[in-house]
Amino acid sequence: MIIKDQCIFALGDNKENAVCVKQGEIIEFVTKDCFNNQITSEEYVLDKLDWDHINPATGPVYVEGAQAGDVLKVEILDIEMEDMGTMCALPENGVLGNIVTESTIKKIPVQDGYAIFNEFKLPLNPMIGVIGVAPKGDAIPCGTPGRHGGNMDNTKIAKGSTLYLPVFHDGAYFGCGDVHACMGDGEIMVSGVEIPAKVNVRLSVIKGVTLDNPRLEDKDYIYTIASGENIEEAIYDATKAMCELLQKHLGYSLNEAGMLMSACGNLEICQVVDPERTVRMAIPRTICDKVL
Repeated sequence: MIIKDQCIFALGDNKENAVCVKQGEIIEFVTKDCFNNQITSEEYVLDKLDWDHINPATGPVYVEGAQAGDVLKVEILDIEMEDMGTMCALPENGVLGNIVTESTIKKIPVQDGYAIFNEFKLPLNPMIGVIGVAPKGDAIPCGTPGRHGGNMDNTKIAKGSTLYLPVFHDGAYFGCGDVHACMGDGEIMVSGVEIPAKVNVRLSVIKGVTLDNPRLEDKDYIYTIASGENIEEAIYDATKAMCELLQKHLGYSLNEAGMLMSACGNLEICQVVDPERTVRMAIPRTICDKVL
């Protein structure tokens, strides 16, 4: 199934516009960039940008059989990008926003496995910035991360990884978008190499397990993910979740699990520029291969 020309700017239980999909079905989401494809050249005047329509997600999809309290398993099968990305710097935005005095737009060609930034060829790392389900309660703008996923800007949400999301509403109401051709952890200047793309995923439902926050796995690591109003809150929640996971599956005490994480775990920043900050705690799969 291909879903395109269906953008949402908030994740919620949007029953009227949801596309119904079966579990196990491969779905192609045709996504726009985080600027809703509005920036067409480096000469674009940013004052014209419609800030009410940024960070779009394609969707939502209603997943048959998903019920509140379940876990939605999202296998990311492929990400196919267009050949031109966009970056920008904006006053009062990002880590250095207080010293940025003027706006700059930069178009970034994407070719032969690289993003071309001036004289540098940056290796591509296609990843999904916005990905999630309808949150508990009111809809949340796609630009904000949280327990439901959203704008986590996690560089590990890439081809070959599997994301696990808590389900808060029957049907889940999944959407994704905001693909980056490459992005450094932190996304300190607000944008990675933002680019339209096609994203292929497989969705399935896991019963009998609950989650408080998203989790992720790839071939080398498992990750607990958390977002918070400040970085310390996100760090605590992601670290506590991993500690509890190790206690559960290894039979370790709190102290042993914590010391093991200090010895071989990695606390990593996803982004520090969105309304909530996002971090991930990583543990090698050789230590623990259980995500749930």
